[in-house]
Order: sequence, then C-alpha cells, then structure tokens
Amino acid sequence: MSPRRARRMDPWDRGGRAAPARPLDDGVLRGMDRVEEGPDGEWKVRMVSGGGSEKVYRCPGCDQEIRPGLPHLVSWPNWTGGEGERRHWHTACWRKRTDRGPGRSRY
Repeated sequence: MSPRRARRMDPWDRGGRAAPARPLDDGVLRGMDRVEEGPDGEWKVRMVSGGGSEKVYRCPGCDQEIRPGLPHLVSWPNWTGGEGERRHWHTACWRKRTDRGPGRSRY
C-alpha cells in the first residue's frame, strides 16, 4: 500500500460547512481607478500588475527602483490636470507615505 498524498488545504474550506464569501482583494480592482482620501489630499490610485511593463520606475517613497514585472500602483492628485503628476509607488511605500519624516516631498 502506498502512502497517502498530502493535499494542500483550502483556507476557505470549513470542513464541509458553507464557506464564507471570499473578500474582494486588489486583484479584483486591478486596472480600475479608485479615489483615496488622506491627510495629504485626495488621490486617484490604480493597481498595476507590472506584467506588461518594460520600464524601470523610481518609487518616491523609498527612492528605490520598481523593476519590470513587479506589481505596484500609480497615483496622481484628484484634480483637473493632475494626471501629469502621476507617480509609480511600491504598494507598501504608498501605505506608509504619511509616516515619512520632514524633508521628504509627497512626490
């Protein structure tokens, strides 16, 4: 008799009981603009998968490169003409942008 194969457990499986509805994640909203409000103003934000990108961007939060193929986000001010102020951010850097010390601009 051969040993049983180990199967990965589905984290949403509740042992035969009805599983709760899966939460919507950023993957569902990928490519769609959303508006975020923060202490630094109102921003339009778009998730980018990075799969089609061949450029290297520089994150304004950490001043490190965002390599091609790396998922990240693009943000710009939510005012007319704000599209010209688009910046590519690491997702974690965007979340921590308000915690940066003095001397760092928002771009």
